[in-house]
Amino acid sequence: PPRDPMIGRTCRVEPLDPVRHAAQLHAANLLDTEGRNWTYLPYGPFASLDDYRRWLDTVAAAPDPMFHTIVDVATGAPVGVASYLRIDPSAGSIEVGHINYSPKLQRTVAATEAMYLMMKRAFELGYRRYEWKCHALNAPSRRAAQRFGFSYEGIFRQARVDKGRNRDTAWYAMIDREWPAIDAAFQRFAAVTSGGGAA
Repeated sequence: PPRDPMIGRTCRVEPLDPVRHAAQLHAANLLDTEGRNWTYLPYGPFASLDDYRRWLDTVAAAPDPMFHTIVDVATGAPVGVASYLRIDPSAGSIEVGHINYSPKLQRTVAATEAMYLMMKRAFELGYRRYEWKCHALNAPSRRAAQRFGFSYEGIFRQARVDKGRNRDTAWYAMIDREWPAIDAAFQRFAAVTSGGGAA
């Protein structure tokens, strides 16, 4: 995928830039005082800005995963990250992951719009399959996948070890022939929430 920003009504999804984004992202993440956002990620939490910045520096320039920052259009502040990964143009398959929404982004219209912008770009580029995977115990992520229109495809048992713990991975995906109906549902959502509100 190109690194051009994806611009929506409530958010902008742009390439991760540690110089511009690190400090505000870290401050937004610290609002999650119990560190719950990091429970099912293989890294974090990052207590200090220096630690977070060093980690961002290691991932920002990589082509896969390709990290993006989600910027709140109203405030101009970065409030979350997400990436494309397992990018396989020959198979027409791409995954969205490394999703970390700070409390400033969670349960907002922008939270939904950011995911829509990323999936819309993938299908417009001609990808046939758009994947979502998460820890099988991550109930909020599993609910989100289905709310966004992904279909459940099964559990890969003992797929990984993250932070010294077993991870069974739940697989979800949507495919190109399903996209027109999913796109229409997001368009209806956008029309309903055009005056603001939570998603």
